[in-house]
Amino acid sequence: MAEYEMVIGLEVHLQLKTQTKLFCGCPAAFGGEPNSHTCPVCLGLPGVLPVFNEQVFEWGMRVALAFNCEIAPRMKFDRKQYFYPDLPKGYQISQFDQPLAQKGYLDIVDAKGNPKRIRIHRMHIEEDAGKLMHDNHATSSLVDLNRAGVPLIEMVSEADMRDAHEAYQYLTGLKSAIQYLDVSTCNMEEGSLRCDTNVSIRPVGQEAFGNKVEIKNLNSFRSVKLALEYERQRQIGMADQGIRIPQETRLWDEKKQVTESMRSKEEASDYRYFPEPDLVPFTVDAAVVESVRKNLPELPAQKAERFQKEYELSAYDADVLTQQKNIAEFFEQAIAAYAKPKPIANWLMGDVSAYLNAQGLTIESVNFKPEWLGQLVELIDKGTISGKIAKDVLNKMLEQGQSPAKIVEQEGLQQIGDADSLAAVAAEVIEAHPKVVDEFRAGKESSLMFLVGQGMRKTKGRANPKQLTDALKQKLG
Repeated sequence: MAEYEMVIGLEVHLQLKTQTKLFCGCPAAFGGEPNSHTCPVCLGLPGVLPVFNEQVFEWGMRVALAFNCEIAPRMKFDRKQYFYPDLPKGYQISQFDQPLAQKGYLDIVDAKGNPKRIRIHRMHIEEDAGKLMHDNHATSSLVDLNRAGVPLIEMVSEADMRDAHEAYQYLTGLKSAIQYLDVSTCNMEEGSLRCDTNVSIRPVGQEAFGNKVEIKNLNSFRSVKLALEYERQRQIGMADQGIRIPQETRLWDEKKQVTESMRSKEEASDYRYFPEPDLVPFTVDAAVVESVRKNLPELPAQKAERFQKEYELSAYDADVLTQQKNIAEFFEQAIAAYAKPKPIANWLMGDVSAYLNAQGLTIESVNFKPEWLGQLVELIDKGTISGKIAKDVLNKMLEQGQSPAKIVEQEGLQQIGDADSLAAVAAEVIEAHPKVVDEFRAGKESSLMFLVGQGMRKTKGRANPKQLTDALKQKLG
């Protein structure tokens, strides 16, 4: 049997969080009573004229420049003709041959840990369609046009990805950078970030692409990975049997974990594009582009590089801490309170993240101040509490919204470190375990660790382990 490789390209639709829609003044906010965010313009009634939302243009350039795209010196809008019940005008205002930007890229890490560049073919601005609601009526589908006309940026990658891992890395990289730009909520459940995949297979070594299959209805990055893996197996199975793979659009069934045929794949000619007559073409001032470029925030890759240099973190730690803007900001605020980057990073990536994930929370949704994490590490360094006690203190901080110092004081968790107290604990442990003491004196070194453990248990973890060990050794002679 032939060995095959996947060829994957992704089309990502990003909904911008502007106050108003792309071509009218209706609210662009998610939700609302069905069909309450509509007007004659977004409903496409006769005699209306669209007016381009200037903020969409600026935010679109921010997204394009963040991914190293070339902004078009001249652009226009086009009508994309197709009939669908939730498209009130019978066409969508989009961009065809003169889009917002082209020739960008995003760098990822492949499954083997090697850097790889995924090229971005183009980005264009378009309006969203409405939403069909199939579960609200027994015999009919209903339509909500609140979303019709909401601004979208469509990002089309080149077919540079070769497995589901690379597709996942590309999507998470896109989402991370977009969150730093603060132009979208990126909430997949609300449809603010949607992804369609184009996937084909070809024999390893062959340059020509096979027939591509588009997969829709992907509502999470996990679904993208699962759908691609399923489609890989399905297409290889067909190829091994000599069955031609048709070019088509398929839907991902989350419950069945399979793709199912929807329709034959459309070509651009099927949409009968023509220039939007109500929106004139326009040129883009290079000075405006440079102004937007200069005002871009520090993006995840740049921040990760800075974290490595400034805080001497590993590439892995820096990457994890900068994937989410709120985590990166929390980290820097914590080390401003106590300048120990590595231990603070460890606590943030470890115990803090574990707690938040287990509870389904985010760092913003708990009353947990960044300076408290710095203070917790400082208490450990000063010997006020042990690392073991610190884990309990951290959980109480996250649950109760109190500083570590207050919790330690209220619950009497200070580490026992004075010589007299530890000598007394050592004496009690030795008296309680004569057989273990005899084993130690007979040369069994591991018996000492048992005695230390008993001392820690007796003090409920508050004894300084090193000083308790020294006290036991002194008592044991």
